[in-house]
Amino acid sequence: MLFHFSENPNINKFEPRKSNAFPELPSVVWSIDKNNAPLYYFPRECPRIGFWPKPDSKTVDLEVFQKSTIAEKVIAIESRWLQCIKETRLYVYHFSNELFTCFDESAGYYISTETIVPLQVEPVGDLIERLVEANIELRLTPSLLPLKISLISSTLHFSMIRMRNAQL
Repeated sequence: MLFHFSENPNINKFEPRKSNAFPELPSVVWSIDKNNAPLYYFPRECPRIGFWPKPDSKTVDLEVFQKSTIAEKVIAIESRWLQCIKETRLYVYHFSNELFTCFDESAGYYISTETIVPLQVEPVGDLIERLVEANIELRLTPSLLPLKISLISSTLHFSMIRMRNAQL
């Protein structure tokens, strides 16, 4: 099963479209796997950085970024988005895997050039509760930019989403 998250509960079909982040791709429909779905338990425009260890992550990186947590993943957001997260009603669309191909296995991204009709849609519920249930540590910070700079040179997996909306 693959997923798509939206603040719109009334999408009957997903039409392929161009991506600003990947302009070299044809028009596609994006989906996410179950393991990486918590990266999308946020309002669409909320900038966020998720990070987690890889099997070959260096000890120094684990000590810097993961030392104080036993969470599977850490997701950092800017403090100014907390209230929006509390107020956002988010919906999860369920897709069959059949029409999708893996775009990035570590990030859990799948794409399809076909129009996709969802199998079902349901409310996600309290977003912070969903993060807790997924064993995610949520970190609040005034700005994501120092974390971004540090993670780029690390040996951890990371996902940076909607960074164009981050505080400078």
